[in-house]
Amino acid sequence: QVQLVESGGGLVQPGGSLRLSCAASGTIISPFDMGWYRQAPGKQRELVAAITSGGSTNYADSVKGRFTISRDNAKNTMYLQMNSLKPEDTAVYYCNAEQRFGSYTISNFWGQGTQVTVSS
Repeated sequence: QVQLVESGGGLVQPGGSLRLSCAASGTIISPFDMGWYRQAPGKQRELVAAITSGGSTNYADSVKGRFTISRDNAKNTMYLQMNSLKPEDTAVYYCNAEQRFGSYTISNFWGQGTQVTVSS
């Protein structure tokens, strides 16, 4: 059974930093494209940052220059370093892993989410 477990969320003041982790079990993450999504109350889930199996990265405009996504395949873990946090970054952050063959999705997994609250 594949599981993605997020950790590292919490309460932080504006301007502060947090590092989220997504640890996978039941599979190896190396063939997966992975990403961090977030969902604020009353809003749709949105992509924050993504990293392909080859290591290419992509960011939402709202977090460019502040967030950094990375992966350590040896540790079967993905990370999101979040700096200069703003109140509008407050949301539940979800980890996603997707394996594709061409345009077809072979498998897709989600974590349970971790709350990030940015407030003074």
